[in-house]
Amino acid sequence: MAKLNIDQKNIKDLFEDKKSDFLIPDYQRPYAWEEDECKTLWDDIFEFAFPNNNVDGFNSEEEYYLGPIVTFRNDDGKKEIIDGQQRLTTLMLLLRAFYVKFGKMQDDNSKKMRENIEKCIWKTDEFGNPNKNALKINSEVATDNDKEEFLKILKTGDATNMKSRYAENYRFFQVQIDDFLNNYPSYFSYLPARILNNCILLPIEADDQNTALRIFSTLNDRGLPLSDADIFKAQFYKFYTNKGQKKVFIEKWKKLEEICEKNFNPKSGTPLDELFSRYMYYERAKMEITSSTTESLRRFYEKNKYELLQKDETLENLIDLANFWNDVADQDNDRFSEDVLKKLFVLNYAPNSMWTYFVSVYYLHNRNNNGELNNDLFNAFLQKTIAFIWAHSVYMPGVNALRTPIYTEMVNIVNNRPVEFTDKKFDLVQLKSMFENYEFNNNRPITKSMLAWWMYQDSDQTLLSTEIAYDIEHIYAKNRYDKEGGLSSSKYIEKLGNKSLLEKRINIRASDYRFEDKKKYYNGFITKRDKIKEPTAIVSLKKIAQQTDFVENDIKNRNNKIIDSFLCFLKENNLSK
Repeated sequence: MAKLNIDQKNIKDLFEDKKSDFLIPDYQRPYAWEEDECKTLWDDIFEFAFPNNNVDGFNSEEEYYLGPIVTFRNDDGKKEIIDGQQRLTTLMLLLRAFYVKFGKMQDDNSKKMRENIEKCIWKTDEFGNPNKNALKINSEVATDNDKEEFLKILKTGDATNMKSRYAENYRFFQVQIDDFLNNYPSYFSYLPARILNNCILLPIEADDQNTALRIFSTLNDRGLPLSDADIFKAQFYKFYTNKGQKKVFIEKWKKLEEICEKNFNPKSGTPLDELFSRYMYYERAKMEITSSTTESLRRFYEKNKYELLQKDETLENLIDLANFWNDVADQDNDRFSEDVLKKLFVLNYAPNSMWTYFVSVYYLHNRNNNGELNNDLFNAFLQKTIAFIWAHSVYMPGVNALRTPIYTEMVNIVNNRPVEFTDKKFDLVQLKSMFENYEFNNNRPITKSMLAWWMYQDSDQTLLSTEIAYDIEHIYAKNRYDKEGGLSSSKYIEKLGNKSLLEKRINIRASDYRFEDKKKYYNGFITKRDKIKEPTAIVSLKKIAQQTDFVENDIKNRNNKIIDSFLCFLKENNLSK
């Protein structure tokens, strides 16, 4: 069981403690507080210390809670800050600004406050004398280019010609302190005294990093908790720093962050976490792991003291993989053929994200030295992937059931064996019955998946942009059925034969129209005010719009055609028994 040391303390007791040797570790994010946050802190503390601007209205028994500070004692004996970095940093800047002001005052209260603040900012010897070369807080944040300014401000009390957030916030506090001194000269010492003695923090010291991170994730409701990728960045940072390549690494990491932020939008975790997940499956496959139980991202990478992150090839592979997915998102026709881009478009509508891991493994193993794939082979692989995942999602819904066959094929890929799904082929008679009885309602992801696939079965269909939003269109509108009937059963409304993808901009307007009105929107038209309403880019809808009407028999025929075509698609890809 993890051990925790929790002991509420005021700022003075926490900072003065000889064991308080805080470290903002390399994996933390850069300092982010701006003047608005500092102003809120100042205003709140001031109102607490001087209720209604009355120095005598303060109750010395009251406390002002600033929040938790989550740390753990690292191998060097320092308290690594997991949560509370922004507050601790800002409080240090505030105390340093007070310290400078007290340096010019000779009254007893001012001298006492100066001594108290000294012990909060600097380490002291056994006689309590401050060592002005030894701060009680240090920053090693890898991606914070301004951390040296923070440390310099604490050491010198001077932020002249500095432009960092540290300097801006420090100068903000200096202005507030000057204003306070001008307005309340006789009560000046009371404010820092009440900050030190009555502003409370809740330090929570865990026995290791993982425990501290779990606590942070549980407590934190103000910002983003540290991600797995933040921890991995720290390991890379140490590795490349030891190689004398710190600046090179930081530059590469920043570019990697930008690419991931642009292209990944995971349901959980950060965009960089998503990249590490996709790469993890490649490494798993090389280890020939086929177990359907997938360990957490951090557990996977922390094996053997993060051995995998201490290899040059790992970062380069991550960068290459990120660039590949960037080109997929950009639909780069210099890198991919139109057939491949059409398959990738369809896969964007996959019922789950398993395809992204599968494709990542394929790419990393089959790329050449220039990061290129054989387009014909890649196209065939994507086609089989679509066929299998789509069929499996009807035959056995849920991503968990998909893991075993996909993981097995990942291992086959890295061992240069063909992707065949040998033990998971489909009985077409059974599958046809399942498709015919499956309810393809709009809430089921496979519905959009099937419609995206069907759209490109028309050879006239050009490549569509993945940046355009598409809805599911009911060709025979539900509103039409409610008002006119015209169908023997309402079940035909939700048949695949009655559905298509349609640009969201069109679908919003066309959703409840009669077929004659829908045709106008499918084909595009000019309004009475000569405004052009663009047609749909979905070729199959334009062809349907050539009909005089779209009725139950059309739904039946189209539904049968979609199902039969998909079963042929499975057979063509050698996925039938």
